[in-house]
Amino acid sequence: MEFTAKQIATLLNGEIEGNPEIKVNNISRIEEGKKGTLSFLANPKYEKYIYETASSIVLVNKTFKPEKPVQATLIRVEDAYKAIARLLELYEQSRSMKGSVSSLSSIHENSSIGENVYIGDFTCISRNAVIGNNVRLYPQVYIGENVKIGNNTVLYPGVKIYHD
Repeated sequence: MEFTAKQIATLLNGEIEGNPEIKVNNISRIEEGKKGTLSFLANPKYEKYIYETASSIVLVNKTFKPEKPVQATLIRVEDAYKAIARLLELYEQSRSMKGSVSSLSSIHENSSIGENVYIGDFTCISRNAVIGNNVRLYPQVYIGENVKIGNNTVLYPGVKIYHD
């Protein structure tokens, strides 16, 4: 899976410094960073590596003050340790959710569901709704009548999208 800095920052309530559209598809240690990977810096003893890492994105604490230029896009968060743990947790959850529909969801027979869709518990999909491919609807999402959800969309718990 590939994620942009903007998507990651949104998930972590972080602030981006650099290119919000840069993409990553893996994680690496900051001292072994490669292009296309995400790293994190939480322990000051590893700070020297942030200036030479090839990682595309680095999670840092909001209090981090670089002493020289950093090539990577930074995402500033409250606690980089907690942020990387949260990302790993979300990633693991997403791997186990692909293509499953909860028996506790309610899907109207006149709705259309795409391929590889995850629909969580107590999610309601109304009449004539169209759900695209690779969509994740977390528990307790409400999709109203005639609503169209595009491909690769993620709706978090409790989101409500009303008719039309």
